[in-house]
Amino acid sequence: MIQEKTKTSAEFMALEDKYGAHNYHPLPVVLAKGEGVHVWDAEGKRYYDFLSAYSAVNQGHCHPRIINALQEQAKKLTLTSRAFYNDTLGPYEQFITEFFGYDKVLPMNTGVEGGETAVKLCRKWGYEVKGIPTNQAKIIFVTGNFWGRTLAAISSSCDPSSTKGFGPYMPGYELIPYDDLKALEEAVKDPNVAGFMVEPIQGEAGVVVPDEGYLRKAYELCKANNVLFIADEVQTGIARTGKMICCDHEGFKPDILILGKALSGGVFPVSAALARDEIMLCIKPGEHGSTFGGNPLACAVAMEALKVVEDEKLAENAEKLGQVFRDYMQKQLVDKSDYVTSVRGKGLLNAIIIDDEETGDVAWNICMKLRDNGLLAKPTHGNIIRFAPPLVMTEPQLLECCEIIEKTILNFS
Repeated sequence: MIQEKTKTSAEFMALEDKYGAHNYHPLPVVLAKGEGVHVWDAEGKRYYDFLSAYSAVNQGHCHPRIINALQEQAKKLTLTSRAFYNDTLGPYEQFITEFFGYDKVLPMNTGVEGGETAVKLCRKWGYEVKGIPTNQAKIIFVTGNFWGRTLAAISSSCDPSSTKGFGPYMPGYELIPYDDLKALEEAVKDPNVAGFMVEPIQGEAGVVVPDEGYLRKAYELCKANNVLFIADEVQTGIARTGKMICCDHEGFKPDILILGKALSGGVFPVSAALARDEIMLCIKPGEHGSTFGGNPLACAVAMEALKVVEDEKLAENAEKLGQVFRDYMQKQLVDKSDYVTSVRGKGLLNAIIIDDEETGDVAWNICMKLRDNGLLAKPTHGNIIRFAPPLVMTEPQLLECCEIIEKTILNFS
């Protein structure tokens, strides 16, 4: 039997280029294996992963407990659709609602589906509970938001790369500036406003952290005006910022909480919208759903993924190591480098800003050099490099990565 020759990275990239849609521009590295904080390319070179699949792999690549939960459930039952009950969904729903302190959960698959679910819940609540006239409900979003690329999601975007050529857009959305309480105070006075949807930290926009107290005061403004506060914690949730959800930093529970990404540890697509009964029970049978939403495989994986976060104290680790990372970047790069103007973030969701707003080539080329030196990261919005390693990282590993970043940038030309 003739064994097929193993393909090279170049050959794998050529296959994607020839047969796949050109809707991504990946860093040129072909990953073939992952474990913990590391990934390996097709030739066997090892890298530190400093993106974590956009924070989907908080628990580390192929966490053995999560993989075991996947395998054990896959041997028994994977999918029933919601046409029938199954013996995994109910226990998962009980587990996740008690874990986050909500009455009900509506399970879906992807982060953007979680966002769509929240928007539908908010509108239905607006009509049935708040009494907004039919088809007049509004939802407030902020500039710089990103929650996916469906038509509903891009309709709230102000990024031309997401919106150009895809109109007409969904009505009923209003945009105000991020981190602007006065603008929100004015917007929620409109009696037709049903909700305010916001990322506690804007990830795709470049790890933009609002002023301290903004989220809490925004929540209070919503409460005072009978408007639902919807927290898009798809990226900031599940311990990434040093708390189980980012809103915990300011001590309040959003009316609707959207989770995804690390809800499964990156092992399987799982998302969720959580809310109290008054909101969730506005949706009746047949009004929202998904064939795969709440499937047994997803439920088993998500429960174990959340248990890992809690058992391994990943929120506490993110809080501690995030401060170490920002202190190091400030001292060794912001204060020394001609390229790095600032560092910002919370927990292990951080970014450095490169002095290159014109083209973004410097940030991209720095990421190419980081790749060569064994660390993977990627620019966002041209001149910003986001750093979000798996939360299972140790302090010695983090310091080694900090040294790689420091040496790469100080020697960059």
